[in-house]
Amino acid sequence: MTEQPELVIASSPTDAGIGCWDLHTGAEHLRYRSCSSPSHGLTCIGGRFLASSQSQPHNTKSSSSGSILYWSWNKPQVEVKSFPAEPINPLVSNGEGTFIAGGGASGDIYLWQVATGKLLKKWQAHYRGVTCLLFNDDQSLLISGSEDGSVRVWSLIMVFDDLLRGKARQPYEYSFSEHSLKVTDVVIGYGGANAIVVSASEDRTCKVWSLSRGKLLRNIVFPTIIDAIALDPGEDVFYAGGRDGKIYIAALNAFANPNNNYGLHILGFLSEQSKAITCLALSMDGGLLISGSEDGMVRVWNTKNHNIARIFRHAKGPVNNIVVVRQQSLLSSRGSVNSQVSSVKRHGVSLAPPLEKYANSTDENDYKAVIGPRNDPDRAVEASYISIQTLNNQILELQRQGSSSASEMEIERLKLDRSRSIQMIQQWEKKFQTLHQFCVTELLDGEQAGNA
Repeated sequence: MTEQPELVIASSPTDAGIGCWDLHTGAEHLRYRSCSSPSHGLTCIGGRFLASSQSQPHNTKSSSSGSILYWSWNKPQVEVKSFPAEPINPLVSNGEGTFIAGGGASGDIYLWQVATGKLLKKWQAHYRGVTCLLFNDDQSLLISGSEDGSVRVWSLIMVFDDLLRGKARQPYEYSFSEHSLKVTDVVIGYGGANAIVVSASEDRTCKVWSLSRGKLLRNIVFPTIIDAIALDPGEDVFYAGGRDGKIYIAALNAFANPNNNYGLHILGFLSEQSKAITCLALSMDGGLLISGSEDGMVRVWNTKNHNIARIFRHAKGPVNNIVVVRQQSLLSSRGSVNSQVSSVKRHGVSLAPPLEKYANSTDENDYKAVIGPRNDPDRAVEASYISIQTLNNQILELQRQGSSSASEMEIERLKLDRSRSIQMIQQWEKKFQTLHQFCVTELLDGEQAGNA
């Protein structure tokens, strides 16, 4: 299988712009200006363009509400500015780039449609500010972490279905409240509604949750506060970036020595005497781990030998966001951007329009029309089918309206399905290698015991 080039994209809470490098060659690409993003505030919208919430106001007129900025791939300047109703911290897009979710300082979550900029839904998600957001792999669930210490799982079907939400005992699927302090990061594995979720907190723990059962599977205590985590594609281990400058390797399915010096389920750590680790990301195949630090450096680690493969320097200030994107999807997506509905044209490149500040209540029924019915919520295994049905309904609705974005969504869905298949193959290959190594080791140990 031919390896596709990957880009490392990094941002800072200071106005240091966005750095962009080729992960494998180290070549620096265009540097994007005027960005001061909060943690988890940088995202790539369906491979088409970059978006970031801002931790510093960009003008005095809207200084109280903060802003969300868009950059196209071939322009260093900000091209689209949006001013939401309140400062947005985490910002995330679904895989197709059709929706953007933002977490507010008030605890509210906002969900926008990218092609039109319309605010589809806003709801009170937490008692305090939202710190992190992510979609699961089949896009049926949204997971949020908060300063109130809770991690909540939201069904997008329930978010849009007022009748179903009114009948439910609570508006969320699960609320995990075992953390005693602010949640700093959340990651999720493969498997749709049957995946595992790993959360990190300022209480110095990482907790592993089961989505299918809604229960805590494992609690791992670290010697320092963990601000960033990354889950290995094989889901045998995860990496936890600490404020002591170390990246700890914690066991999920891998074997851990309970008598080691680091703590239960901790296999070891990576370190180069850096300042606090602020963000982590993995290459698509899991072979490279990328870390951002308060010292302004982006380090690329080989996950097999634990050596540093490459170092990028990100201008002034700390690095607090890292996103890894396949370069091929960036190049092939430029043409699809031009077919966005209600897009704005800047310097010959089409980007999505600004995001609405407030929802238009008269349009509410339009969004309910494309949300399919939900089956028994206890049958978590069917969530993948539900999410695909929802996307199919939306594509059909857009086709009936004569929207040119329907074809684009169909193409993006096929690309996403292909990407998921490749990732699952890689995951199973890694699990097979681990199982094979385990069997070989057991056989050798058995032979040695027999000879003795």
